Amino acid sequence: MHVQALPLQSRDGHAFELRLVRPDAPRAGLLFLPALGVPARKYDAFALALAARGFAVAVHEWRGIGASALRASRGQDWGYAELLGQDIPASLAALDPSLRWCFGGHSLGGQFAAMAAALAPERCAGLVLAATGVPDRRTFDGYKRWGISAFARVLPPLTRAVGHYPGEALGFAGREAGGLMRDWAATVLSGRYLAYGQREPLDEALARLRVPALALHFSHDWFVPEASLQGLLGKLGPGSRAIERFDDARLGAHADHFKWMRAAEPVAGAVSDWWSRLSS
Repeated sequence: MHVQALPLQSRDGHAFELRLVRPDAPRAGLLFLPALGVPARKYDAFALALAARGFAVAVHEWRGIGASALRASRGQDWGYAELLGQDIPASLAALDPSLRWCFGGHSLGGQFAAMAAALAPERCAGLVLAATGVPDRRTFDGYKRWGISAFARVLPPLTRAVGHYPGEALGFAGREAGGLMRDWAATVLSGRYLAYGQREPLDEALARLRVPALALHFSHDWFVPEASLQGLLGKLGPGSRAIERFDDARLGAHADHFKWMRAAEPVAGAVSDWWSRLSS
């Protein structure tokens, strides 16, 4: 099996790629959304490990990252509205309609997977949430709460002054659109997902979402404390919930926010076993 890069275009003209791996006779599919600032190609090991277990895997490329034709600047800005209303629908339209597709994502991508499922519930057979939770400052303790709160308050004036978010200089994520980071900061401070160009706040749509969800949690992931994970699961409507927890021994690597991407086999196995239980 190999990874295929499928060129796509959003309704507003944004050109990007969807990375696809398809085994013979797949039993299901997973549309996977990366973490903030992470190119889609970084998930090739995970996609191939899942494909070996019978999954078709499609990894979305974020606007402004990797194979995307755009780069954030003062004249090129976007936020959650463009990602939810333009780019993710273009990837959804490219999926094989004969398969049952789960939506999944890593970190910010997991939040978007849940929101995308709430906007297209008929397309989503389940959620796979890897190292993700709602970034509500109240779910962090001590100095971490103070730090994320201060960071979220600085982001609006910083991104407006610079014209984008200079993640390379700050050591968190990459060059990101100012609007994207301001939307993220608003969730940090309020704990809520807003409408982002839709008819209602996404919190309200999430509360109606009835799909099974698998959460993958890593013992050294300080970006996603337990309360953050539970906060995201708590926004979802009725459905079965499973949490697979990985320490260093189970993962075979340091079980933090990012190392699992290289140590993909145990994680792919957990996803495959979860789907087998749901399908039995």
